[in-house]
Amino acid sequence: MSIDHIKEKIFSNERLTREDGLELFRSNDLLALGRMASHAAQRKNGNKVFFVQNMHINPTNLCVNRCTFCAFSRSRGEDGAYEMTIDDILDRARKAGQSVREFHIVSGLHPDLPFAWYVDMLRALKAEFPRIHLKAFTAVEIDYLAKLSGLSLTDTLVTLREAGLGSLPGGGAEIFDAPTRNTLCAEKISGDRWLEVMETAHTIGLKSNATMLYGHIETYEHRIDHLLRLRDLQDRTGGFQAFIPLSFHSQHTEIKKSAYTTGFDDLKTLAISRLILDNFDHLKAYWIMLGEKIAQVSLTFGVDDLDGTVVEERITRAAGGATDGSMTREEIVHLITQAGRTPVERDTVYNEVKAW
Repeated sequence: MSIDHIKEKIFSNERLTREDGLELFRSNDLLALGRMASHAAQRKNGNKVFFVQNMHINPTNLCVNRCTFCAFSRSRGEDGAYEMTIDDILDRARKAGQSVREFHIVSGLHPDLPFAWYVDMLRALKAEFPRIHLKAFTAVEIDYLAKLSGLSLTDTLVTLREAGLGSLPGGGAEIFDAPTRNTLCAEKISGDRWLEVMETAHTIGLKSNATMLYGHIETYEHRIDHLLRLRDLQDRTGGFQAFIPLSFHSQHTEIKKSAYTTGFDDLKTLAISRLILDNFDHLKAYWIMLGEKIAQVSLTFGVDDLDGTVVEERITRAAGGATDGSMTREEIVHLITQAGRTPVERDTVYNEVKAW
């Protein structure tokens, strides 16, 4: 099937339709997809590829939800369950020193901690690390915290922002299609609620990212629907900074698959995401899930961001992630330069810190 008519749209800077997206997913002309996506990415960011020096902190894997796709969550008393105190979190943060610019904080929905604990955690981190940006709490966590606080969604977010919250990560979006979502994570908030949380955050000035979990039981139609709903919200708020497609890892989950997503599907999904999401400035390859080499190749498939140094992320590793969970700044710079691109260290909100 020829996709030349879609190529003409891309080079004319025309918005793609739902059917265009489906045609691209049905195409096996991966190099053509890469050329189109590279053109779209270069139009936005030139030759630059961004990264941040960051540390992931996952305070607990205790969770009131038990999603079938998740290998991270535990119930109290279950083997492997853990929870960190605020002092533990501060000790963990100190290991990064002052070199990082961002703490990325996500965890399970703890069954017992009060809302005040989360406010105190943010305040403690901000007091000791005033220059480090706190990117914390998925939309799923924000919804849970609003229930704990008894406040409106807006007031919950304002309270967290005043305590030091700088922005939201994009996790918890999974896939928006309701029947598929109910199979993956029936206890989790709906796709509509996820979008509502993000819209509310954007309204009060908090930026966020967005994600999509793919490669499980969804169809191409579900992927395109997910992308279009994100694009519609971005048209309204402009609050999303980056989109991160997340490849499903099945090991240790209740959804049994014989293999991970293929490199072909990973690159295709990244490229098509870049082409559909014309109003997102950045497309991120999450190397923790993709592996360093596919992430590097993705820089010629529309990707302009390699996330960061990360430092010991636990959630993907619990599901059988193949990487060791961290990279140095020098290693990231090497990956980018070897791909013929210009490495740019950034902060969380894409202020440029240093270019090579």
